[in-house]
Amino acid sequence: MLARQKKSSKELIPVCEPILSGREVEYVLDCLKTNWISSQGKYIGMFEEKFASYCGCKYGIATTSGTTALHLALVACGIGPGDQVIIPTYTMIATAFAVVYTGAELVLVDSEPETWNIDVSKIEEKITSKTKAIIPVHIYGHPCDMDPIMDIARRHKIRVIEDAAEAHGAEYKNRKAGGIGHINCFSFYANKIITTGEGGMVVTNDEKLARNARVLKDLAHSPAKRFLHDAVGFNYRMTNVQAAIGLAQFERIDDYVKMRRRNAHLYSERLKDIRGITIPIEKEWAKNVYWMYSILVQDEFGCSRDDLATKLRESGIETRPFFIPMHQQPVFQNKGSGAGERYPIADGLGQRGLYLPSGSGLTEEEIRFVCQTVKEIRETN
Repeated sequence: MLARQKKSSKELIPVCEPILSGREVEYVLDCLKTNWISSQGKYIGMFEEKFASYCGCKYGIATTSGTTALHLALVACGIGPGDQVIIPTYTMIATAFAVVYTGAELVLVDSEPETWNIDVSKIEEKITSKTKAIIPVHIYGHPCDMDPIMDIARRHKIRVIEDAAEAHGAEYKNRKAGGIGHINCFSFYANKIITTGEGGMVVTNDEKLARNARVLKDLAHSPAKRFLHDAVGFNYRMTNVQAAIGLAQFERIDDYVKMRRRNAHLYSERLKDIRGITIPIEKEWAKNVYWMYSILVQDEFGCSRDDLATKLRESGIETRPFFIPMHQQPVFQNKGSGAGERYPIADGLGQRGLYLPSGSGLTEEEIRFVCQTVKEIRETN
């Protein structure tokens, strides 16, 4: 088997780890020296403004996580009990939980087989008089086909809330993913393209939605009189320390996107001819940022996705299986509309999907080692 030179004492090539080589230490030390360590301070506003502008939006509202960003966006839109929200069944469960927190009902849609995003052709048939929003999720960094989604929303007078947690810097027809819907959400968890450790962001061009979100994330204090509340709010405030890290990360976002795309190119060149492996695509209208380099392990490969993951780990390579679709989640059984429906594409993704080491800092040698190991496993089956 191909040997590799480990870059550290780690036993595994990690599936993803952040790069913190910019001005993170400088900015965090500034917070500590000036005592601005909580949810006020200059870095919060700077990070909000710069990130929102990057997405093509006027307003940014920093939050504690991508999950709370989604919840905040939904509540800012007035969504609650009795409403329905359409989401892809193939997504990370935070998307679904955010809807459940509001008391609204989940309505699930299958994926389309190429990008693995929500199947736009199946959305309209799920719309009812109770539908208030669609949440397209840009899976693994490839944008959804947003124009028809926005057209459906316009015709039915419903909101579009982009879940762009995995798509920092991705583009749809030269527009940033996460800057197209009415109100949109990002995650800055440690494995995202830029990180604040934990954290999220809501971005929008709608002044009213931005105002609602900003008030609600700060316990709904009345703008006129503090400690007076006329709504149920939440403590979803990002700290200045987190925002300081985020600002430093943002200063290098274009570099990190280039690194992810470079890694994907190296992977695809080495994996494209291995029988039984389906590699990710990039539509002609899209810029895929390959948040995770994701493959499908087909029957022709000779062993299952789980067996491949086990053998890769034995070789020092960490991987992750794809998400388990929402219709398979025990917590959602007998809840929501569409009980008993079939979601064959999502089922296949959940069964066959695996993502390989994908951090921005991967070396070409590590990618070559991963690909060679996959090839050798294929040849021995």
